[in-house]
Amino acid sequence: MTISDPIEDLPLIYRLRVTKGEGKALVILLHGVGSNENSLIALASALPENLNVALVRSPLTMGPGAYCYFRVNFTIAGPVIDEVAAESSRHQLIEFVERLQSRMGVSPSETIIAGFSQGGIMSAGLSLTMPSLVRGFGILCGRILPEIEPLISNDEALKTLSALVVHGTLDQTLPIAWADKSVAWLESLKVPFEHKRYEAQHELNATMIRDTVNWVQSTLETSR
Repeated sequence: MTISDPIEDLPLIYRLRVTKGEGKALVILLHGVGSNENSLIALASALPENLNVALVRSPLTMGPGAYCYFRVNFTIAGPVIDEVAAESSRHQLIEFVERLQSRMGVSPSETIIAGFSQGGIMSAGLSLTMPSLVRGFGILCGRILPEIEPLISNDEALKTLSALVVHGTLDQTLPIAWADKSVAWLESLKVPFEHKRYEAQHELNATMIRDTVNWVQSTLETSR
């Protein structure tokens, strides 16, 4: 099944794999900082062919073929982000998801959003602040931004979500402690989730891809 060339008719540039079958479900994939939508083609290709898949390019240009949702500096005290850019990107992503769902005739209960590193950060940010937009979200070697805490939705709305936290124990970019923080936060919010960790660095390897695909399938099946 082919993936389109970049499409520029929505707030964010994206590539699309459209199913030829009866499936209406949509999986939205977000790349990490300094990368682009093509970096998650392996994950997109591993997803079942009865799922529509959107590979999304983040809005800020860092260099040729390199994009981000917000700039970040890694300091001794931890990551320091551009909060204004992060919030602007969150709003752009919300509009993108709403318009793509409307265009494709896909309901929020049939929509999954997941991303690697900063893409996982944005997936969590959208889902926890706008849980009515998606069925589930995947944080793949990412984290949940503390900055979104005032914007997080109420407990009842969050219970409709399903989350996946995937992380490498050898990750030196975002150490495994960030996964532990995500897990603790999801527990406190009463968001149902799965947590998997691997002997891996800051990467999305074949085992992680397989487990993410399995989670996507099981999450969409339980929503039907």
